[in-house]
Amino acid sequence: MHTVTNPTSWLSRSIGLIEADYLRSADTHLIPLPLPEFAQQGIDFYLKDESTHPTGSLKHRLARSLFLYALCNGWVHEGSTIVEASSGSTAVSEAYFARLLGLPFIAVMTRSTSPEKIAQIAFYGGQCHLVDNATEVYAQAQALAQQTGGHYMDQFTYAERATDWRGNNNIAQSMFSQMARERHPIPRWVVVGAGTGGTSATVGRYIRYQQYATQVCVPDPTGSVFGAYHRTGDASITGEGSRIEGIGRPRVEASFIRTLVDRMLEVPNVDSVAAMRALSHMLGRKVGPSTGTNFIGMLTLAQEMLQAGEQGSILSLLCDAGERYLPNYHCAEWVTTNLGECTAAEQRVARSIAAGRTQ
Repeated sequence: MHTVTNPTSWLSRSIGLIEADYLRSADTHLIPLPLPEFAQQGIDFYLKDESTHPTGSLKHRLARSLFLYALCNGWVHEGSTIVEASSGSTAVSEAYFARLLGLPFIAVMTRSTSPEKIAQIAFYGGQCHLVDNATEVYAQAQALAQQTGGHYMDQFTYAERATDWRGNNNIAQSMFSQMARERHPIPRWVVVGAGTGGTSATVGRYIRYQQYATQVCVPDPTGSVFGAYHRTGDASITGEGSRIEGIGRPRVEASFIRTLVDRMLEVPNVDSVAAMRALSHMLGRKVGPSTGTNFIGMLTLAQEMLQAGEQGSILSLLCDAGERYLPNYHCAEWVTTNLGECTAAEQRVARSIAAGRTQ
């Protein structure tokens, strides 16, 4: 017998609160990136600015989807403690939604996570459980969920399945709708980094479902295992992990679907920082290091298109604002100490930006 859900139940109220929050939110802007040298050769750059979400990053979309997925699956109940393994941005966004529903929240993250993100989690009422190594976050999060009788959200497993990839206002549908009146409305490439792999999976599936000729490129920071997994298919590969906060992982995550990625690019850490600095200068505002990684991917693909005589558009994400990274990635001394000297990388990025001028 079909049972109608009580509209006054906690579950119904919680879903209603999340949906109301969504309706109060505008879509994020698609920014044309001013690179006239490339534009003159028929290649256009775009960034979808995910920093304008209420919690300041792309992960706001993921957190909303994960909460709805967990609620509708019956995994989260009134009073449940929400636990997540996160390098920061997902935890910030999940803390926001946990507060919206009146639920306790604990984020398990490495001690190297930026102080600004930790402060934001605290602002939304969440707690931070810090560990020394990125490989420890999974077991610690699971243990805390068991100890509290709560729910481990597990973004790394559920990111690729919590979002409706066929449409329903997902990020891929938004991207392609916003491109409709551009010179090259169907992008040649969509460039997205991978932390969970959920975004690349959503975008890749949507592209195939809509039968577009667009390809997906994932630029992967040094230390991440995604590139090696993409080449070999060996899901047992482990590594030291990424030094670019928010993307790259020390192990293969269940949400990273390699068959949905057409191209992987390994990006040195100093190149990500150099591109972050260049892009911040071009936009007149600071962006984060994972956006720098994306920009390296865009420039690499654009140069290849120039050499092949191709025209088209390249679309990527401005993942979050750089103000979260002022004490580390935007601090020259911290970068030199922790990632290395960036002068040569800055010269490489400058040459890449100027490449269109020399064709």
